[in-house]
Amino acid sequence: MGKVFIVGAGPGDVDLITVKGLRCIECADVILYDRLINKELLAYAKKDAQLIFCGKLPQQHAMIQDHINQSIVSYAQQGKIVTRLKGGDPFVFGRGAEEAEVLAQHNIPFEIVPGISSGIAAPAYAGIPVTHRDLSSSFAMVTGHMREGKDDAIQWESLAKGIDTIAIYMGVGNLPYIRQQLLRYGRDEDTPVALIHWGTLSRQKTVMGTLATIEKIAQRENIQNPSIIVVGKVVTLRESIQWFEQSIPQPQLVKNSV
Repeated sequence: MGKVFIVGAGPGDVDLITVKGLRCIECADVILYDRLINKELLAYAKKDAQLIFCGKLPQQHAMIQDHINQSIVSYAQQGKIVTRLKGGDPFVFGRGAEEAEVLAQHNIPFEIVPGISSGIAAPAYAGIPVTHRDLSSSFAMVTGHMREGKDDAIQWESLAKGIDTIAIYMGVGNLPYIRQQLLRYGRDEDTPVALIHWGTLSRQKTVMGTLATIEKIAQRENIQNPSIIVVGKVVTLRESIQWFEQSIPQPQLVKNSV
């Protein structure tokens, strides 16, 4: 029997993977990797390691989840060291728990290796802290897309009224609906919003607006996934502490007015 490491590769910047995560890449016989991991990490794999792409685009699946689960189990049962390399953190909207459940059902040894989640890292690289002593004492991570055929189970009223900072993953495609729900349940239309596209990478682009204006800004600037949406007063701190995009060649950023 082999062993499986379910590893968070971090948000994109190759330097943000953990030391343990890198060791799991180096020792693996088989690496099953997702679309949003930084491909430079694969250079640390053994020369004879088998590299298998199993990333997914919206509505397009290189490997469906059941097939991924079966592959992980099969390779481990062959006695191989398997690293399942996932973007961000495997337990933050990464289906890592589903894969761990399958391994447990087959009595296959496994470890979970946490990674830095883009919901924290992308705002940090944009100069936006998700908490702040004066502006935000609560923070929520929310998925921006629902499972197909499932009702919206997000507690929008609680988010709108009870959470200072909201980080929404992969939600740009549903931005009109997200904006509508937050406004419907009482969030002020002047609440600052940032969209961070390709966070932590050299092509990172950040645009700012408010709940009243951000939809038009996103359309004008052609912001698409992968992006993090940040809602809350902490967004205003970007004006004074943004740092990353100033250190790399970058198109002019959009001011927080339309």
